[in-house]
Amino acid sequence: MGAIYILWLRELKRYIRSRVQVIVSLAQPCLYLFAFGAGFSPVFRQAGLGSYLQFIAPGIIGMTILFSSVFNGIAMLWDRQFGFLKETLVAPVSRLQIMTGRTLGGATVAMIQGTLVLLICLLFGFRPEHWLSLPYAFVFVFLVAMLFSALGTAIGSVIKDMQGFQLVMNFLVMPIYFLSGALYPLANLGPVMKVITHLDPLTYGVDGLRGALINHWQFSPALDAGILAAITCGFLVLGAYLFSKIEV
Repeated sequence: MGAIYILWLRELKRYIRSRVQVIVSLAQPCLYLFAFGAGFSPVFRQAGLGSYLQFIAPGIIGMTILFSSVFNGIAMLWDRQFGFLKETLVAPVSRLQIMTGRTLGGATVAMIQGTLVLLICLLFGFRPEHWLSLPYAFVFVFLVAMLFSALGTAIGSVIKDMQGFQLVMNFLVMPIYFLSGALYPLANLGPVMKVITHLDPLTYGVDGLRGALINHWQFSPALDAGILAAITCGFLVLGAYLFSKIEV
């Protein structure tokens, strides 16, 4: 457990000490809130769907967690390039502990960023329907952060160059985000799009966040949490296997 804690703490300290990363990571959510929130609010109201800011804020929080968690894999590439990964792999601890510590660290950083974006959403005028539901929302924040942090670790274990990682991330992350229902309702989609969105794991994370914060559910809470937990376990097993095979 000591190795897991040290690696978790390292990821946390690296994030806290990088003020540029903290500030820049909040710029994109602010842009989405301002551009989409202001631009689509009149259309949303005219369609009788209420406040678009209330609808989009949980999706922006989910986007922040997704990007932060997945790009945790980039840190592994840097550690591989500068030799730190080799030092940790030759340490007298199991690779499963190393992978777990890195994944928990990445997930914690993503949860912090999601919390900061939630505070920004509150400044923009977003209001949860019930403040007591915030702890429930953080259950979904944790599940989404763990899921995509494990995915980032798995991909970072396979890819060795930064350019390849960024291409794979852009190929995966943007479709995962845009097909999750973070920016638009999924109620009246065609059959093909409905199948695709149902295969997107972030769909259930965004639905859980939106349901917990504004009581707007597409699926049931148990279904959202169950699917996220199952996929998270699958990615953790996959990440642990790929990390155990890593060579530096």
